[in-house]
Amino acid sequence: MATKAADKIILSRSQDIPFNKLVLSQANVRRVKAGVSIADLAEDIARRTLLQSLSVRAQLDDQGQETGIYEVPTGGRRYRALELLVKQKRLARNAPIPCVIRTEGLGEEDSLAENLQRVALHPLDQFRAFQTLMDKGLSEEDIAARFFVTPAVVKQRLRLASVSPKLLEIYAEDGMNLDMLMAFSVSDSHERQEQVWASLTQPWQKEPYHIRRALTASSIPAYDKRARFVGLDAYIAAGGPVMRDLFTPDEGGWLGDVPLLERLVSEKLAKAAEGVMAEGWKWVEVNVDFLYGHTVGQRRLKAEIVPRTEEEEARYAELTAEYERLAEEHDTGEHLPEEVDQRLTALSAEIARLEERPERFDPEEMARAGCNVRVNAEGELRVERGFVRREDEPPVEEVPADADGATAECDVTQSAAAHTAYTGTSVSQEAEPEDEGMKPLSDRLVMELTTHRTLALRDALARDPDTAFLAVLHVLCLETFYPGSYASCLEISARGTVPVLQEPSLRDCAAATALVDRHENWRRQMPARATELWDVLVGFDADSRSALFAHCVAGTVNAVHENWNRHNGRLNHADTLAGVLDLDMTAAGWVPTVDNFLGRVTKARILEAVREAKGTDAAQRIEHLKKPDMAAHAQELLAGTGWLPELLRKPGQPKAEVVTPEDDAAADASLPVAAE
Repeated sequence: MATKAADKIILSRSQDIPFNKLVLSQANVRRVKAGVSIADLAEDIARRTLLQSLSVRAQLDDQGQETGIYEVPTGGRRYRALELLVKQKRLARNAPIPCVIRTEGLGEEDSLAENLQRVALHPLDQFRAFQTLMDKGLSEEDIAARFFVTPAVVKQRLRLASVSPKLLEIYAEDGMNLDMLMAFSVSDSHERQEQVWASLTQPWQKEPYHIRRALTASSIPAYDKRARFVGLDAYIAAGGPVMRDLFTPDEGGWLGDVPLLERLVSEKLAKAAEGVMAEGWKWVEVNVDFLYGHTVGQRRLKAEIVPRTEEEEARYAELTAEYERLAEEHDTGEHLPEEVDQRLTALSAEIARLEERPERFDPEEMARAGCNVRVNAEGELRVERGFVRREDEPPVEEVPADADGATAECDVTQSAAAHTAYTGTSVSQEAEPEDEGMKPLSDRLVMELTTHRTLALRDALARDPDTAFLAVLHVLCLETFYPGSYASCLEISARGTVPVLQEPSLRDCAAATALVDRHENWRRQMPARATELWDVLVGFDADSRSALFAHCVAGTVNAVHENWNRHNGRLNHADTLAGVLDLDMTAAGWVPTVDNFLGRVTKARILEAVREAKGTDAAQRIEHLKKPDMAAHAQELLAGTGWLPELLRKPGQPKAEVVTPEDDAAADASLPVAAE
């Protein structure tokens, strides 16, 4: 029996139809706008003409006869783009348009089929196509302009095309997703990329963050203060490799040669120290980081602020006037024009430079003092001048006793005039032969009389709060700015302790920086000698005295939990003080990181922190990780949440117990081994 031959397929005929004979059909199923804009598509057609014909159907009248007009159910966006070109007079109204004329089926069916049967270009094909265009001479900007994307997008696509060919094939076969491929692009080494991929044996290890972290494990991020101090350009000029990630904000990438960076930091610090030493100091100490409180016990020299020159004063007045004029003209509550904002920023920077005055020290004092040279948190050189160590202090000359055993210097409880009246010996003249009829007062009588005076002083001071405040402020300033000085009759001690335990970033935390800057500002207003302090304080207004008093008192606060100090009164008072001050540690700049908390507690505590801040689902997503990875992921999850350990929360909230290392170990041991 003969087999019937299959019917041959007959394709719809194609024909050029004038554009003014085409109309958009209501049968087009696309209603939601997506993809390239009509304007961009019009520009693409103008550049390379129409790449795909329109599918049309003849419009029929009531009798079923063709009207000469054709409806476009498929290719509506192309029709709109052509219509735009006609309106712009870049295309003739009767320009012939390539069309496929459909007669069978329904227009809605044609529109739906074209959209459903379309297969989007695989991202890898796009990456490779961009690379091919680059190889044929097009620049990144040319490609961006022709495909209506930004140059940054082109850079990203080209970077993905540079990933190891083995990994690209794995990606093409759906062995990894696009986010994972993007993470691998941080490294230019195909060998290293492949090594990391081979080491990812568990599903959780294939998260982009873990891949990126594995590739940069032995590197230093560009935002590290050491990298910012040296500068990326100098590091690269010295031959240092930089790994960059075009897909996440990394502020410059990662520096791969750590020893080189450390050498460049040391060399730059040493060069800076040579310049400081040449100023005439006895010593200069250099370190990337000094521990907080490393200058305790050292006396700070009083510097003379170098005044502005006439030219600088004139320039300062000119800049200030311009700044005030611009600020007043644009004080409308609306956004500043960009050029005005830039000018105000430039003016503010130059005004700040003129306000920051250099210091001048006594050369004789410089010969026994020194400086500390370090790098601050912003990666800037910080030189702290004028510290005198105890062993470099000038020896105190002993005052010879007079013939009656009385010294020429007054006691801490006596003025020079009182000394003369009580002992009959002037501090400003040599001892005279004793008058047989006028013997010096006995020690006991001197003590009794001065006790009367002390009591009278106490009573008078109790009735004069302003002077009492000034006297206490005087004592606090002596101990704060003149260590070792005994120039007050008030027996008040203002002990300021340095924290025993110190995390590496303690010196540059927001609170420590604010305290140091405030102290430096007050130090510049203090006189060179402690004996001149009282007169200076008398000259301050009430607000300045209050601010200075608060600064000095602040230096005596100790709310540190100390294992050897079991008295709760101090810590309870710290809670009370924090409540009155409405202390907010988040606003103070503390955020949980691997270094300051998460890497130093148990896994159970890490999970509890994430659970409190982000919910149970977030905690469950990381509970299978090993502790280092869990801590790193938790740092990302907690960023910006304002979460705080119980010990740092505001008073009144539940307070965490201080856990011993043994407790931490026990808690870790209680976790399921399978979770590792």
